[in-house]
Amino acid sequence: MGIIMTDKNQSELQKVRKYMNPYLAGFLLGVVLLGTFYVTGHGLGISGALKSVTFSTVSTIAPQHAENTPFIKKYTTEHPEGPLKNWQVIEIIGVFLGAFLSGMISKRVGIKLERGGNITNKIRIVAAIIGGAFFGFGSQLGRGCTSGAALSGIAVMSFGGIITMFAIFGSGYAFAYFFRKLWLK
Repeated sequence: MGIIMTDKNQSELQKVRKYMNPYLAGFLLGVVLLGTFYVTGHGLGISGALKSVTFSTVSTIAPQHAENTPFIKKYTTEHPEGPLKNWQVIEIIGVFLGAFLSGMISKRVGIKLERGGNITNKIRIVAAIIGGAFFGFGSQLGRGCTSGAALSGIAVMSFGGIITMFAIFGSGYAFAYFFRKLWLK
């Protein structure tokens, strides 16, 4: 049994859920991307931030292990300044602060777990963690995340960026087909 939407309920819902025009948002994202290329010399991307923080943590907690692991040793040698000097870490902090500020301005700050009618909260949380871990692992294999490899890659007409975007959306649609029954009643 679903909720019956009347014109009055729908107009109230539209008043509550007014979002930025998607064309304006896309244009502004393009301006931010252009500004990022101008200021930093490279595009957006934050998947390297987690790697920087993880390697710095490993180096602090287990310096012997970090010294004996060639991949960590090479990274920490190339980035001796630590994670807070990494532009990607600063970018991700800015994303979180900007999202929080935007939520406060639009009066949308809150914690909400969205899930379909055929899934429990526990399964939703576990699935989100597993999906996030797979996406993070894949972004390291693919040398970038949605922002870095796809968005910034397409901005500079990179063939790899185009392939990455197709892979991200294609796998999203493929998985949605198999898991749709968890979300739809």
